[in-house]
Amino acid sequence: MAGFRSLARQVRDPRSDLALRRYSLRKCLERFAPYGHRATWDHLSSRAGFGPEDRSPDPARLVAALDELEEARSVWLAYEGKFAERRKKEKHDGLRSPGSVDDWHRLTWGGCGVAWCDDPRVHPHEPLAEVLRRLIAALEREPGTVCPVCSGERLSWKYDLAHEPSSGPVCTACGIVVPRPVLTAEALAEARRGRLLVSVGG
Repeated sequence: MAGFRSLARQVRDPRSDLALRRYSLRKCLERFAPYGHRATWDHLSSRAGFGPEDRSPDPARLVAALDELEEARSVWLAYEGKFAERRKKEKHDGLRSPGSVDDWHRLTWGGCGVAWCDDPRVHPHEPLAEVLRRLIAALEREPGTVCPVCSGERLSWKYDLAHEPSSGPVCTACGIVVPRPVLTAEALAEARRGRLLVSVGG
């Protein structure tokens, strides 16, 4: 099975058939897809300027989509490296019980579904790397009450998500399932009750 880097080389290879290059980009999403496969593909194709169903996209647009995906992957792999080092140190220091961030992180190892979008047509518009930087920053600070990606104040609890965990708070503005560790207990409770969160002064 080809790895991400091998597939990326195929996408960039001008000697390869265009259909293979497009297929290779789709296969990259089996290795790294922050919003989930379909939503990440929708995001990349719209930002690069080709249709999700376009079978003959401009090769330069395919490479632009790959560039965005690779930058985001670099951001996430750097975070995972720091995360693994921290856990190693904590275990060495006798802290064996993982926290809520660790529980969430186990479900997203490798970067698939990090900012899951259950509706593949509703996802953040910013570059993937920027979205991941905002998410990582939220994971590394105290929990808040708004979406860490778009600062959206409206969170709605959804069930039967096509990802683990199977339920959670969804930002009605950008569509991501907000990781529970970045939200306060109050924010989670409000989302479960179906109320809209409005910050003080908002």
